[in-house]
Amino acid sequence: MSAARSYKIQKVKRSFSLLCLAAVLACVFPSHAQWKKTPLQAPAQPNPQLYRNDANATKEIRQALISAGKQGKHVLLDFGGNWCIDCHVLDNAFHQPRIAPLLNNNFVLVHVDVGRFDKNLDLAKKYHVDLEKGVPSLAVLDAQEKVLYATADFERALVMSEDDVIQFLNKWKPQRASK
Repeated sequence: MSAARSYKIQKVKRSFSLLCLAAVLACVFPSHAQWKKTPLQAPAQPNPQLYRNDANATKEIRQALISAGKQGKHVLLDFGGNWCIDCHVLDNAFHQPRIAPLLNNNFVLVHVDVGRFDKNLDLAKKYHVDLEKGVPSLAVLDAQEKVLYATADFERALVMSEDDVIQFLNKWKPQRASK
């Protein structure tokens, strides 16, 4: 084989290798976007009645426990206030397509108004929620009202991602019996 022909073959092989590498990279980098954590967002219009100040939280929790027992779900208590942007961010996350089905299939959600840290403090204490760390603060109860988890991890919802919420909900959803 001549040197010129050998050079052309090597050049074609190199071009083919570069083309293959470019194709692989073109496939890998766009798919990286699906691995990127989706940050939580504030709603376009915050709900001024998210935490209703006229609600009877004790009664709503009691009703949620009954409903959770019938449906095989846990109760998710969301302690917060209408003035709290992180509370609205978390609630907005609860309505996102990746989160809403997980929440709705496994939990009965109750928003508990803490006012300006002067309301429902007895309920926060009862369910081991430390409001001093901030809001929103969550508690997970089983249908028998046993506290499974109480957290203030969401008081900085603005810097959290959908994946953080999904991970939390998956960790605390009821364990279904295998059939």
